[in-house]
Amino acid sequence: MASAPDPAAAFTHRHGVVTAYDDHAGLGAITDASTGFVWPFHCTRIADGSRTIQVGGPVGFRVEPQPSGLEAVMITTDDEPG
Repeated sequence: MASAPDPAAAFTHRHGVVTAYDDHAGLGAITDASTGFVWPFHCTRIADGSRTIQVGGPVGFRVEPQPSGLEAVMITTDDEPG
């Protein structure tokens, strides 16, 4: 796992790939395309409200502080505006 990027850079729009997702638990991970860092996320952070997402699919996202630490939010598939 790569080291975390500068916290100030975390709030910019980022791109990556969904590398894990447990549909039952609603928990997943996105590997950041520019840093290699793996960001956790919860299904409620998927922007279209579907609460499910394809592993291996490209996504756009932001990183913001959540109760459990920094997490991917506003997750969109790369063909969606975001």
